[in-house]
Amino acid sequence: MAKTVALLDYGSGNLRSAQRAVERVGADVTVTSDPQVALNADGLLVPGVGAFAACMEGLNKVHGARLIGSRLAGGRPVMGICVGMQILFDEGHEHGVHSRGCGEWPGTVERLQADVLPHMGWNTVAAPEGSQMFAGISDEERFYFVHSYGVRDWTLVTDELTAPPLVTWAEHGGDSFVAAVENGPLWATQFHPEKSGDTGAVLLENWLATL
Repeated sequence: MAKTVALLDYGSGNLRSAQRAVERVGADVTVTSDPQVALNADGLLVPGVGAFAACMEGLNKVHGARLIGSRLAGGRPVMGICVGMQILFDEGHEHGVHSRGCGEWPGTVERLQADVLPHMGWNTVAAPEGSQMFAGISDEERFYFVHSYGVRDWTLVTDELTAPPLVTWAEHGGDSFVAAVENGPLWATQFHPEKSGDTGAVLLENWLATL
């Protein structure tokens, strides 16, 4: 039986390409803003394009932060993509606007310190040892990025009783930023796996395997 994935529709756009990509790897995808559907699905996918503040405004209208928190409290998988990853952090500073995020991870989304922005195109990432997200994906493979903002400093501290998140980094114009995070049932990528061809499909298959 196919795994069910709720693709959260909160007005951020970029839904159909994500839907097609997840369906391609074998999931039954429902595009929805219905909290009950999103709670009951095997996995919740949170996309995002555009500005941090606008995405948070849309997310708040569908009570998205509460929905994400409720799923995670029950160990139910959630995956964020692009701005859908950024809004999982504490805050964003973009175009002179400060916005609160969902607060699942401490950290600030800020403008990358690179001469050429946006960071648009294909780039490699440095995944940590033991990554389930990047299982079966070599270090030479590339993912598709489109962004000017990111998390440049990872600040989460854990104790010896808590498994630390696995953080993947990438670099653009000499500036390093968080490219992906695996934190128990919460996964997220700054890049677009749904636009990353066969390599992105492998990553999405790895996520489905956790549902």
